[in-house]
Amino acid sequence: MSVRTLPKTWLPRLVGGALAIAILACTRGDVPAPAGIGSGGLPEPPTATATPGAGIEQTPTVAAPPTATSTPFTLQPPASPTFPPTPTIVQGGASESISYEAQPGDTLRALAVRFGVIPTDITSTEPLPDEHSLVNPGQLLFFPRRLSATGPAERLIPDSEVVFSPYAADFDVEAFAAEQGGYLNRYSEYINSRLRTGPQVVALVARDNSVNPRLLLALLEYQTGWVTDPTRPSGNALTYPMGNRDPALPGLFRQLTWLANELGVGYYSWRAGTMTEIHFPGDTATRLAPGLNAGTVSLHYFLALRLSGREWAEALSPQGFMATYTRFFGDPWTLDYPLYVPGVQQPPLILPFPLGHIWAFTGGPHGAWEREAAWAALDFAPPASQTGCIVSEDWAVAAAPGLVLRSGGGVVVLDLDGDGREQTGWVLIYLHIAEVGRARAGDFVEEGDRIGHPSCQGGVATGTHVHFVRKYNGEWILADGPLSFNLSGWVAHAGARPYEGSLTQDGRTVIACSCASQETYISR
Repeated sequence: MSVRTLPKTWLPRLVGGALAIAILACTRGDVPAPAGIGSGGLPEPPTATATPGAGIEQTPTVAAPPTATSTPFTLQPPASPTFPPTPTIVQGGASESISYEAQPGDTLRALAVRFGVIPTDITSTEPLPDEHSLVNPGQLLFFPRRLSATGPAERLIPDSEVVFSPYAADFDVEAFAAEQGGYLNRYSEYINSRLRTGPQVVALVARDNSVNPRLLLALLEYQTGWVTDPTRPSGNALTYPMGNRDPALPGLFRQLTWLANELGVGYYSWRAGTMTEIHFPGDTATRLAPGLNAGTVSLHYFLALRLSGREWAEALSPQGFMATYTRFFGDPWTLDYPLYVPGVQQPPLILPFPLGHIWAFTGGPHGAWEREAAWAALDFAPPASQTGCIVSEDWAVAAAPGLVLRSGGGVVVLDLDGDGREQTGWVLIYLHIAEVGRARAGDFVEEGDRIGHPSCQGGVATGTHVHFVRKYNGEWILADGPLSFNLSGWVAHAGARPYEGSLTQDGRTVIACSCASQETYISR
């Protein structure tokens, strides 16, 4: 893999000397990835933000004259994510062939990992795509049987009831909670200096993490009874309602945010083909049935975090969690919405900064929101004459035409289909956009129009940059997957750890690094 070096004639167009930018990340850059894509540790508390004083943030820094400097070290191509090992093959006579109907979001690569085969073992009576591309939903595939015993094979819940999908767009959390009459209605919590009720907390976590609010409510009820029981809990039942007694995660907001992330670990790891087993406390494990869907795996994974194998099986039984869900919302499969339509492609997108400007590619595929459940985001940093958190003079721009749905708290959400719903179609999210000059909700922007100034506002950041991520029908779209990020022809590739990775275009490569050295420079 070659490293792209900018021509010397481009250097005078740089500002800020050697592009002096602090170590840039939205959360910790050292989060390990024990299961490949879709895993990671806990971040700083969700409300923490590394920002300077208000005066500094609102006064853009004037860049110094450019001075070319040498790169402090040579960037090496990042290693690709490690995929699970091939399972033990069943011994015996001739291999038995089993059939499987492709689900939305399937790729041959991920299916091969789940079924314990290699992609060339998979056959069909219809033409097959390459192993990294989406298989048409409903296509009948055939696999040689390679696995021995696996866990439960019943699909419990559709993918669209795990992510914040189109069928959940009109769901009213506050109205539903009021009907149930539980303690959730009396609970309140300050989040970013604003007092929010319990139902508002649920709605906020659902929106920001793109997790279905119905699922959050059902799991909250299953764990605590807060949705229907009016009794005020006490002790740990109040402080840690979802049962995670981490001192860094007190209160409903942090507990539900942790829950959303763990659901995402199961969901997006299954999508990417990097999870094949469920592990229980005490180091026991069970192989996941290969025909499961991502939504069901998300429940399998979350419920296994603190349960023994026997308790886990009971939680997955008809008398377990799904009894709570169906009591609230009925049969989940009546709400099944196919999140991927045949032939879906990413719309044309440009790099999210002005034509002719040179920025640094500082973060390869990493967590979409707060943690590392879905490696769906990329980071880009503008030139600056000083390190740390400032409001850049440069602009983040619209990567495609669309309607600004939300603007506040460092976030700008751009709806590409213009229907005013964040849960439908393609949506782009910009994080760390300064308040001054930010595009307003309700604005319609064209490709290349100004979105706002990069900063550290919103989330956790240690240096000025833009965190850029996509959703489709409510699902975070992995930056390196069947619908890889393609920005002005630059295609994203994940590394072995979050924030590593590269962008490639016509044989040229830019490797992500928070150092913002010359090898990270990119332009359109």
